[in-house]
Amino acid sequence: MGGGDKAGRLVRPFALTGGRTRPSRADLTLITTVTAVDPPPTWATRPQPEHQRILRLCAEPVAVAELAALLDLPVSVIVIMLDDLLEAGRITVRPPRSVTLTPPDLDLLQKVREGLGRL
Repeated sequence: MGGGDKAGRLVRPFALTGGRTRPSRADLTLITTVTAVDPPPTWATRPQPEHQRILRLCAEPVAVAELAALLDLPVSVIVIMLDDLLEAGRITVRPPRSVTLTPPDLDLLQKVREGLGRL
């Protein structure tokens, strides 16, 4: 009897979040980029082992969804844990950049279509 859940985890997700079900911030999305602060703030407390795993993975910028996949944890749990790290000054987050779409160049598309028709 191993004591873990079906995924082999010994710690249940609700224990990782201290029983919280919602982060204090609502702006972390699946494609928000997270990066560990290096060096960590001198006033920051030593993170829990699960938070340390996140920090190691965030040595390079990584998306929230990718962290959840790499750690095999629900996104909701990752977001709450990231919220903890952000409040402790251990990570920085960058929201996705907005993309402005420019209308297609119809003249160019017509020329491509004509060129393909000759093949």
